[in-house]
Amino acid sequence: MLRRKVRRGAGEAGEAVGDDPLDAAQERRVRAVLALGGVPQADLSDGVQQVRLRLLERAASGREAPRDVSAWAAVVASNLAMDWHRAKRRQERIGERLAALRQSDHPSGEDTSLLSLAVARGLDALPDAQRQVVVLRFYADLPVRGIAEELGVPEGTVKSRLHTAVRALRARLHEDEVV
Repeated sequence: MLRRKVRRGAGEAGEAVGDDPLDAAQERRVRAVLALGGVPQADLSDGVQQVRLRLLERAASGREAPRDVSAWAAVVASNLAMDWHRAKRRQERIGERLAALRQSDHPSGEDTSLLSLAVARGLDALPDAQRQVVVLRFYADLPVRGIAEELGVPEGTVKSRLHTAVRALRARLHEDEVV
């Protein structure tokens, strides 16, 4: 059977019993595969949860359980580690592109205006995710769909980040009495 009964840690209301598709040994093996795959310690729990989720989704879809759940989970964990590295490389490439854009866009001499300085300071104050979408949208002139594909996030997330960032920039410019 795919699911095994395991005891979970005691909570405020006492111990709870639930279904967990991975036993303790399988979980340790998944953690080891993820760690050996270069996934940081802080992200190991998320990786284990992803393996659990995929195992539960497999069972929910009606497919039969893998013959060796431990081996299957190790393969999934290995794939997750590769995905983690791909995402990290994608973020690094985006960061490099953003840095190149920021260097080429800095005005010099008399062209430097109060507004451009205030906008640059406002951009620096934004969280990285918001700054990325603003620069990609308004400096690199990418459409929302292109930004979503480049960052690997849904279009709605890009729109939300843009909205929040523009609102924060506008508030900052009003606060600094630039606009």
